[in-house]
Amino acid sequence: MKTAIVHDWLMTYGGAERVLEQMLKVFPDADLFALYDFIPEGKRDFIQNKPVTTSFLQKFPFARKKYRSYLPFMPLAVEQFDLSAYDLIISSSFAVAKGVITGPDQLHICLCYSPPRYAYDLTFQYLDEAGLRKGFRGAIAKLILHYIRNWDYRTAACVDQFIAISEYIARRIEKIYRRDSKVIYPPVDTEAFTAGDERGDFYLTASRMVPYKKIGLIVEAFAQMPEKQLFVIGDGPEYSKIEKKVTENVILLGFHQSDVLKEYLQNTRAFVFAAEEDFGILPIEAQACGTPVIAFGKGGALETVIEDRTGIFFREQTVDAIIDAVKRFEEREPQFDRKEIRAHAERFSVERFQAEFRAFVEKAIRDFHERKGKKLQGEESKSFPKLQLRNRLKNQTTLDLP
Repeated sequence: MKTAIVHDWLMTYGGAERVLEQMLKVFPDADLFALYDFIPEGKRDFIQNKPVTTSFLQKFPFARKKYRSYLPFMPLAVEQFDLSAYDLIISSSFAVAKGVITGPDQLHICLCYSPPRYAYDLTFQYLDEAGLRKGFRGAIAKLILHYIRNWDYRTAACVDQFIAISEYIARRIEKIYRRDSKVIYPPVDTEAFTAGDERGDFYLTASRMVPYKKIGLIVEAFAQMPEKQLFVIGDGPEYSKIEKKVTENVILLGFHQSDVLKEYLQNTRAFVFAAEEDFGILPIEAQACGTPVIAFGKGGALETVIEDRTGIFFREQTVDAIIDAVKRFEEREPQFDRKEIRAHAERFSVERFQAEFRAFVEKAIRDFHERKGKKLQGEESKSFPKLQLRNRLKNQTTLDLP
């Protein structure tokens, strides 16, 4: 089948792009579409250096830095991709990719990272963080989100099969779209993250510094535990705000490549994770290094961390809850076995994702053709009596009168 893969946008090599990388390994001949493509030369190996068909948004002013600002145009942009020549369309969607236009003879499978959170249950949180809860600008923002919400819900009906990246996202898909989905956990390069031999006397957190990651909350918690050292890897729009909360026992390391991250993960006492994530790759990379995780007990972490065996949960995103979780971890630290933690992480390997994803798509193709074949047979059987009558009347030259 001629295959197209539609990804929302290509700006960096993040979690969704790691999934896209493995999709392209399963379907190496697929053509690739995205609203934007700003991946520089020399860093395009993960998409096999493929040419990317982009939308008209690619040429908009300041698109590289302000691409999210063009959200109101994204539904129109994704609908302009002409996919009529393709038999199989796979959308890799966390924003609008699933909204591509397909026909009844095309199979559309959507791997959904999440229904857009800003359009549904986290609408008011996003408006608050952007300062758009009130006023004229706030009214415009709410009107745009209303339009996005209606468009997004309508386009879900055009997807033939949904894949969810976690049970948590499967529940969101069912709640918002009223659709069933198959859970296939994203690939984690567990071979690249291996257990170390020694542990240092420090804690680690790492993430892109955006509000929902709650890095500032972790920093505030460790500011109240001056006897414990915290290293923070990452950068982002919240960096300067977080920097103001830093105390002597907290060290911001900025952005680092995965080899440096791996070294810290191998040597830390525990990895601290405070986000409510759809899945969360970093906690699994930590566990692949044999490192316990202190995580917020909601979202994808509940599916990737086993309490008291591979980590500790805290139930509220508060400073006190994090402090309490660190204390509980230190009380139970000797019971955590590195080999068991590593073995648990291997359940999320790249090879496992490729096998499950390939099997799901192949079954979806078989089912699609089977349904299509039955429908054609049904139409033929319904038309057969009419065809007999038409032929008999055509051949009859005289009327048989009594």
